[in-house]
Amino acid sequence: MFRHFLRALAALAVLLVAGTEGLSLAQTPEAAPTEFTVSGFVKDGESGEALPNAHVYEADRRIGTVSNTYGFFSLTLPGDSVNLVISYLGFEPEAYSFALARDTQLDVNLTPVRLVADSVTVVAERVELIEESVRMSTIRIPVAQVRSLPSILGEVDLLRSLQLLPGVQSGSEAASGLFVRGGSGDQTLLLLDGARVYNAFHLFGFFSVFNADALKHVELTKGGFPARYGGTLASVVEVGMKEGNTKRHSGQVAVGAVATRVILEGPIARDKASFIVSGRRTYLDLLTRPFMRDEIVGFNFYDLNAKINSQVTPKDRLYFSVYHGRDGFSFRDEGDRDVRSFLRWGNVTSTARWNRLFSDKLFSNVTATFSDYTFRVGIDARDSFGSYRQRYNSGIREVSLKADLDYVPAPSHYVRFGASGSLQRFSPGAFSAKVEGDEQASYETPRSELTGVQYAVYAEDDIT
Repeated sequence: MFRHFLRALAALAVLLVAGTEGLSLAQTPEAAPTEFTVSGFVKDGESGEALPNAHVYEADRRIGTVSNTYGFFSLTLPGDSVNLVISYLGFEPEAYSFALARDTQLDVNLTPVRLVADSVTVVAERVELIEESVRMSTIRIPVAQVRSLPSILGEVDLLRSLQLLPGVQSGSEAASGLFVRGGSGDQTLLLLDGARVYNAFHLFGFFSVFNADALKHVELTKGGFPARYGGTLASVVEVGMKEGNTKRHSGQVAVGAVATRVILEGPIARDKASFIVSGRRTYLDLLTRPFMRDEIVGFNFYDLNAKINSQVTPKDRLYFSVYHGRDGFSFRDEGDRDVRSFLRWGNVTSTARWNRLFSDKLFSNVTATFSDYTFRVGIDARDSFGSYRQRYNSGIREVSLKADLDYVPAPSHYVRFGASGSLQRFSPGAFSAKVEGDEQASYETPRSELTGVQYAVYAEDDIT
């Protein structure tokens, strides 16, 4: 059934393309359209990164729009002279004046703002760094602002920054939990490049799994959820990773009080394909080891983010990103009774995405995601009477496929529609125990798995 719906969705996209591209063929010269569309992509002129939510504004008519997550914008205007202003926080705005006589492709590269002076006096109206969209309870937070906030032990934390917003609480002091408007932590949908993250915390909630060095944009929705998010209960946190610098290679190493971070990025093919790799690891276990004797307690976590993107054609772009993170806690008592125990948990997510620009008004995005969360506990004990071994394992795995289309027929309408399907496999837990000595015994629960399938279709129209 889902396969048939995708075919119908593709047929609808073809009809929309025919309606937007083939309109001029069906009309006579006397009935030529009086409106034309300006579309294109807004990018960082230095790195080539797409700039989401950039403002595109026609100054004379006071009509505007914003770019989507991938920097694409579409604005339909009367066929006349136009004065476009494209702006983005932290970048120099660009102005374009030209006669609009046909549909026009306009790719914009913005230059980051640089201030070099002994002293600067700014006189202007107050500018909100956190931007609230027309959509209710939706806040977009610049990653640069997240990095500028106070850090804990040198580690910038995304979810801790969200706790400073109204309606968001941590649940406990110095923890990174996310409780929005009375909802519990598991009622928040956390997405990393479209893939669900089931446990977004390190160190028992002290740090989040999101490495700020690898992030490009963050969006928090606290209520009035758009249809594309499905049945979310409390909030949605959408996090997008950087795409990598398409102009030059660069790297950075940062050494903090509890962790070291490394990031590398650069072009694979200049202006066509790029990569970014970032990693973070704590050394709490190494710092505490010299102070331990018979009892040894160790804890560490690490993150690895990687992403590749490639512009296959002027209208097609492919992305592939992956995240891998693990926490490990261990305890060892080497006294009269040798006891070793461990606690491990972590996430693996991956996203494959295909962007396609069908026309100057129709943009599509097909995304396949994989998410896996595992949790393991174990203990081994040995003394003169024998040995004891115990294990507990559980986890969640999800595979999903989603097709989203953005259609902008006019500046007053922004239409989104699509379909999705997901397969979820739950492993509630498997327990095993084994005793060896004068008496031997073993016990093991049968490993059970529960499977769930979800299908969804949606349609939205933002009307001004």
